[in-house]
Amino acid sequence: MTLDPNTLLTILAMMAATVATRLGGLLLVTHFTLTPRLKKALGVVPPAVLMAVVTPTALASGPAETTACAITAIAALRFSLLPAAALRPWRCCAESDCKKILPKS
Repeated sequence: MTLDPNTLLTILAMMAATVATRLGGLLLVTHFTLTPRLKKALGVVPPAVLMAVVTPTALASGPAETTACAITAIAALRFSLLPAAALRPWRCCAESDCKKILPKS
């Protein structure tokens, strides 16, 4: 297996952008007082991002994927982001390459 240098450069650039965004957010928040209203607003950002990622799958796929996305949406609203993200791999069960993705039981 070979790794294309452009692919490696893209991965490293995405990693750097992710780290810079997280550190920038942490540094920015230390300069502000978080009011309860702001804390609540920031608390809904992760489920909103999850829905932005999941919605195209729900709208462009079959009923199994739509149902899995609905379950993910409900989980995102009811639980923290981790359980909702843990439900996401279940959506592959309706796809043809499910056996490649899910571990053998």
